[in-house]
Amino acid sequence: MIEIWHNPRCSKSRQALALLSDSGAAFQERRYLDDAPTLQQIKHAHAALGRPPVAEMMRTGEKLFRELGLSKTDDDDILLQAMADHPILIERPLAISGRRAVIGRPPERVLELV
Repeated sequence: MIEIWHNPRCSKSRQALALLSDSGAAFQERRYLDDAPTLQQIKHAHAALGRPPVAEMMRTGEKLFRELGLSKTDDDDILLQAMADHPILIERPLAISGRRAVIGRPPERVLELV
């Protein structure tokens, strides 16, 4: 089962969701702004992504990122906690299947989990 962290206001997220639906894959949509992932779930997603620099799974261009005084070079724990406290900072769409995950940029990347 694929879990996709989805924001319906995001065109890339909507495209990724449509691709999963069209593929016939079993998936569960999680509107992560309404149902925020815990710090532990974010850490699991980071591990499933292959432990890239944490900033790569963040929306660093988001106004809030700057307002919080965050930097791409901040300690991982600071950035992970920032995503737990402010899920708008999580890059979307993020699809997770067990121990594997991808960020759907471009949206077709979610098909790697099918």
